Amino acid sequence: MRKLENSELDRKTVTDFKQSEKTPLVLILDDVRSLHNIGSVFRTADAFLIEKIYLCGITATPPNKEIHKTALGATETVSWEHAENAVDLIEKLKKEQIITLAIEQVENAVFLQDFIPKTNQKYALVFGNEVYGVAQEAVAACDGCIEIPQLGTKHSLNISVSAGIVVWDIFQKMNWPK
Repeated sequence: MRKLENSELDRKTVTDFKQSEKTPLVLILDDVRSLHNIGSVFRTADAFLIEKIYLCGITATPPNKEIHKTALGATETVSWEHAENAVDLIEKLKKEQIITLAIEQVENAVFLQDFIPKTNQKYALVFGNEVYGVAQEAVAACDGCIEIPQLGTKHSLNISVSAGIVVWDIFQKMNWPK
């Protein structure tokens, strides 16, 4: 077994990425404080051809040196927009027939492994603050909630880890194998 060189990975150019058909997912980061978490979510979004990221509330926006450290250029490929208020954004997306799902531990949440995405449906996934999670007002505005099962002593995962787990799971349910 031999590790592949970067030149062998057949990666897209920025232009190729922008012209590619996107996975019908948008990500909403609401009041995410860590610039490294924001950059990591951009990098995950790039890896899975995510349509767009919305950066809400106090979530920092590119260009930013600290975001760039973990995004490694993904802020140039993934479409993004700042929205002042996540609840207003959720309501707007719902009017566009996008199903909105908070990634949070709530009553009647669907466990991630039990979530089956509908064919030809776009979803918006809401990820919250590192300490408080998704705000109750945003949870209430969403169409539903997905929970990542956790069996240890901690009650949450890092937001960038949560995004990676959820995006991968839904991506593969929507697209894999092609």
